[in-house]
Amino acid sequence: MHTYEQALQDGKQFLLEHDDYLVVSHVQPDGDAVSSTVTVGWLLSCLGKTFTMINEGEIPQRMNFLWEAGKIVNMTEQPPARKYKAIICVDCADFSRVGLTRHYFEDDAVILNIDHHPTNDAYGTVNIIKPDAAATAEILFDFLNLFPVKWNKDVATAVYTGLLTDTGGFRYANTSPNVMTTASKLLEHGVNGPYLAQILLEQVTLPQVRILNQALSSLQMTDDGKIAWVVITPEDMISCGAANEDLEGVVNYPRNIQGVEVGIFFKVINDNAVKVSLRSAGKVDVASLAQNFGGGGHVLAAGCRVEGKLEDIVELVLKQVNAQW
Repeated sequence: MHTYEQALQDGKQFLLEHDDYLVVSHVQPDGDAVSSTVTVGWLLSCLGKTFTMINEGEIPQRMNFLWEAGKIVNMTEQPPARKYKAIICVDCADFSRVGLTRHYFEDDAVILNIDHHPTNDAYGTVNIIKPDAAATAEILFDFLNLFPVKWNKDVATAVYTGLLTDTGGFRYANTSPNVMTTASKLLEHGVNGPYLAQILLEQVTLPQVRILNQALSSLQMTDDGKIAWVVITPEDMISCGAANEDLEGVVNYPRNIQGVEVGIFFKVINDNAVKVSLRSAGKVDVASLAQNFGGGGHVLAAGCRVEGKLEDIVELVLKQVNAQW
């Protein structure tokens, strides 16, 4: 049986045997995706490797303080000027999550897949997957310790950021003893915990407040009170002056209502596609629900993109959730 420790060693060999790397994370990157990207970039720089960091989607502005975050290229529809043979994917639950960055991959590319999602289908040439890790950043903490590199505040802050955001400020059920031990070690490297909590979890923009207000005005619940959902349309985004990063955390509001088992956020992409975010209070495995629609994630937090009209998708998703009782 291939153990986690063996997978880490295989990943180490992958980094040592190549030189020119492309580092990518999932579309519309969140805190763990961005922090994992720059963490890998920092490691490659310490090893004297050449690398490019790229993503489909803008990096949230509040993440700009991270090491070299400004050098993460936002993928566009334009064809790439060149392609890469050695790819490192971080926090991508399945290959589709790399989005348009796949156009930068050589046809015979080799892939190091580092991820913590239980729904990951091991699409890499080398796979480091730890489903019980709270964040990909937690895996990278173990990974970095395999190399003769000296930790500093920059990389410790990046890893801490991934842990902090994916555990909801160390409040979610994935906050294990190992997470807290790891966080403690990172603080010893000079991480400013209160500052990160302020800018990443507490500070909000005015457009963020406006779009939340709009979302809550759309709140609906099933008659039994077990499912609650909100909707945001492209028109809402424009009228509120909101960006995708302003939507982070919106899905938690319907989920947090007393008695609600599943909270859902429907974000209309266009007339024929909707992004669905799902959160569970504990009794429903929303990862399996998301997989039914080609998505994935965790037992308590998952998502998917569904093609079709909003009204039809809402009805279909609610039917799937109700089938869980």
